[in-house]
Amino acid sequence: MRLDKFVCKSTALSRAQATAMICDGHIVVNHVVIVDVATQVHEDNLISLNGEILTARASRYILMHKPADTICSNIDEAYPSLFNYIDVDNASELHVAGRLDADTTGLVLVTDDGRWSFNIITPNQHCQKVYRVGLSRPITDDVAAKFALGVQLQGEQQLTRPAILEVVTPKEVLLTITEGKFHQVKRMFSAVSNRVVSLHREKIGAIQLDIEVGQWRYLTADEVNSFTS
Repeated sequence: MRLDKFVCKSTALSRAQATAMICDGHIVVNHVVIVDVATQVHEDNLISLNGEILTARASRYILMHKPADTICSNIDEAYPSLFNYIDVDNASELHVAGRLDADTTGLVLVTDDGRWSFNIITPNQHCQKVYRVGLSRPITDDVAAKFALGVQLQGEQQLTRPAILEVVTPKEVLLTITEGKFHQVKRMFSAVSNRVVSLHREKIGAIQLDIEVGQWRYLTADEVNSFTS
């Protein structure tokens, strides 16, 4: 992780205070004074502040049921932040592993472990995300085959990665994807002349949404490890 983030995660300093400490030469990494806040460090490095060895706090892994009309940013903007629902210390260190649009509901994973969230976000890890999609008009018979091959999104050169479509009712489907382009699900259905009217994420990898709207819980060790094995 970045050095400034490590200092924040191992002290009570704010990001601005940590930056000042680094730039003023108070941080030593493996016996070398480091003044670049963006320097990448590891928990195994020997890092000290004014001679005191720093140890990062244990990473946190949280599941939340995101309500509609909230955003995945750490601060309130046009809509309130979903972090208003998560009552933990040092919430500013957390981020969402795979953001949802303001009007999209459902499962979000929240952590302060960037390497862990990378395994969820990057398409090369093939982490499946399952969405329940409400449509404005009945799904046509050819859409599942088109999604399985990949479709051309407006403004994109490459086709989407293969996706799995399961029809629940003519106007409700389950869509499984392994990437997260901007507004991807909505744009995929737009590419086949349909429109998304409701969007809800039910599953990420092996983790199924199992709590009520607005609630959150810590992931179990098995759930955390399911993205690293």
